[in-house]
This record gives sequence, C-alpha cells and structure tokens, in this order.
Amino acid sequence: MDRVENPDVAKKLQSYPKEIRLRLMQLRELIFDVATNNSDVGEVQETLKWGEPSYLADEGSTVRIGWKESRPEHFAVYFNCNSKLVDTFKEVYSDSFDFEGNRAIVFHKDDKIPTAALEHCILLSLRYHRIKHLPLLGV
Repeated sequence: MDRVENPDVAKKLQSYPKEIRLRLMQLRELIFDVATNNSDVGEVQETLKWGEPSYLADEGSTVRIGWKESRPEHFAVYFNCNSKLVDTFKEVYSDSFDFEGNRAIVFHKDDKIPTAALEHCILLSLRYHRIKHLPLLGV
C-alpha cells in the first residue's frame, strides 16, 4: 500500500518533511486497512480536498490527513466540522487524543498513536451517513 496511485496526492505527500510524511503514510495505511477489514465500508477513494490527502467511502464523510507549517511538530486527521464526528470522539476518547476544535485529532510527531481508537474513529467517519442519526453514532 506504499504506492500512491493519485499523482496529486503523491506530490502533496512528497512535499511534507520526511518525518511527517512517514507518519502520514502510516495514517494512510490505517485508513485503507479499516476499509479493507470492514466490508460494509466499500471502496475508498483517495484524492486531494482543501489541498490535503483525503479519503472517502460512498456512505461516509471525508477523512483528511495533513500537516501545517505553522505547527511543524504536529500532524492531524481532519473530519467534517459540520458533522457529529469529533464531538463523539471527544465523548468516547477524551483520554486518548488531543483535539483541534470540532475538526481534527492532532498528534505530535513523536506520539505513539492509539491505533485501535483511531481505527474506530476512522470507521465511524467512513460509515457516517448510515449512522449519523444514532446517539453517539451508535458507539
């Protein structure tokens, strides 16, 4: 899964500092693993949205990954700020993650990522339009 098919995404990932690029590639792999291991998610499309690598399933909400020069030691997983996703993540995983408002889970470049918790958050996003009516998204 190391090979990035979309040339725009590949170019964007190459533009990041090496250490950050490696961490973002881990997140990218995690997103595809979640989709592969959950047959109801379907195919995940990889593209650029808002200038960042983005991942979308047919009945899901976009998951983006990125890094900002203004916070060079950090990278993030972004979710639709108009959804219930990050509010739900805060309710369920407040001890596991650092959040940026209602739009992102933020990591320091040296953080150990709580993989199982992040996989769950990604899965909720990739299924969002089927579960958005449920309290706490059915958690």
